[in-house]
Amino acid sequence: MDVVSDAISAVRVGRPSFSRLRVSGDWAVRLAPYEGAGFHVVLSGACTLLPDDGGVPVPLGAGDVVLVPHGAGHVLADAAAGPDAARRAVPFEEVRKPHLPLPGAGPEVGLLCGKYRLDRSRTHPLLAGLPDMVHLPDGDTGSPELRAAVGLLARELDEEGDRPGASLVLPGLLDLLLVYVIRAWAAHARTGGWPAALTDRPTAAALRALHSDPAAPWTTDRLAAAAGVSRATLSRRFTSLVGRPPMAYLTWWRLTLAAGRLRETDAPLATVARETGYGSPYALSHAFSRQFGTTPGRYRDRGARGVRAS
Repeated sequence: MDVVSDAISAVRVGRPSFSRLRVSGDWAVRLAPYEGAGFHVVLSGACTLLPDDGGVPVPLGAGDVVLVPHGAGHVLADAAAGPDAARRAVPFEEVRKPHLPLPGAGPEVGLLCGKYRLDRSRTHPLLAGLPDMVHLPDGDTGSPELRAAVGLLARELDEEGDRPGASLVLPGLLDLLLVYVIRAWAAHARTGGWPAALTDRPTAAALRALHSDPAAPWTTDRLAAAAGVSRATLSRRFTSLVGRPPMAYLTWWRLTLAAGRLRETDAPLATVARETGYGSPYALSHAFSRQFGTTPGRYRDRGARGVRAS
């Protein structure tokens, strides 16, 4: 596994939900803050995104993709929307029924809006480092995979999602959309350690090694050898870009994996310990309690509700 796949897998819960919206004229819909990551794909026409925090309005055109990674509230409105759009916005829940049009004079806008359900108790720092909004315009040619996914989504929806196999195809394409958006953000981000970590050769090699086999008996020396650099070089670069020394990151990731296994399976504690690189259930329990503030058994019993890793 690679770090992007693991970061998404660790936090995602269930399948993405989505609705198609057709609107025209003077319109505005409000999406309240929520747990999860929201997304919008502009299938046709043009509109405006107005952040709740008073940020600069973002014009959107056909083919544009927007990811709202942290569930921030916002308004979608017609392309000519003024300052009053936020006040007149209709709650999205009132109009999200599939294919429900909001009538009005003017060109029609087609939107695919939805959200990914996320477990915030295990958020990977790669996802935590995403900005409040990631906007990828259609004219951005740096991600042909993203453009292809948008094209396939539009084609599937041309027939109202009634094509054979659509119930599998659409969620699969939306999963791909999330991966491609994060890839594109990492490739274009100007600041932040994680985008650089994914492209810095020694750091990326070390991350690949840790994520490929987190249960291996890693040491900094062994990891430096796998990355092809000295111990000092790896420690300096990895810590600077990732925010933790290599072994501290490995401990955090092992315990994040253990939390997922405890929550999602009935595997015995000894099995979870072995799969995550701990020599005994006692060793896992000690490390787990130190990071999560509770024992593995209690974490499993409570379903991890309200428990957050440090």
